[in-house]
Amino acid sequence: MATGGGAGSPCGACKFLRRKCASDCIFAPYFCSEQGPARFAAIHKVFGASNVSKLLLHVPVPDRCEAVVTIAYEAQARIRDPVYGCVAHIFALQQQSSLESIVHGIDGMGMQEIQSRDELSFQPYSKKRPSQTDLGELQALALRMMRN
Repeated sequence: MATGGGAGSPCGACKFLRRKCASDCIFAPYFCSEQGPARFAAIHKVFGASNVSKLLLHVPVPDRCEAVVTIAYEAQARIRDPVYGCVAHIFALQQQSSLESIVHGIDGMGMQEIQSRDELSFQPYSKKRPSQTDLGELQALALRMMRN
């Protein structure tokens, strides 16, 4: 954990923003002086330092570390894929899971049954717009995760 203010070096966020790190800096516990600037750069580029600090103020202190990790992950995903962000990764994992369940289902089938099924043709993941059903399922999953 980084410490802000005093004789120590500023936290990674303040170092990136080139400002003095106050003793009550909201970023100090989550962005160390050495690796923090690189991690914070993506967060600042995507969300902005002010928005993230306001967001963290609304998160209970015990949950802030997890929130910072999540924000950092989403920022990196948004830089890689500005349109879908981490949703593209979720859809890819869902497709991989579906493919694995199909493959495991093949083990118990005869060769004729396999050839007669049109559903088994594999189509690689494409960056198509997700359907409303996919978005609804994803939204429900996100709400369940937030409640737990």
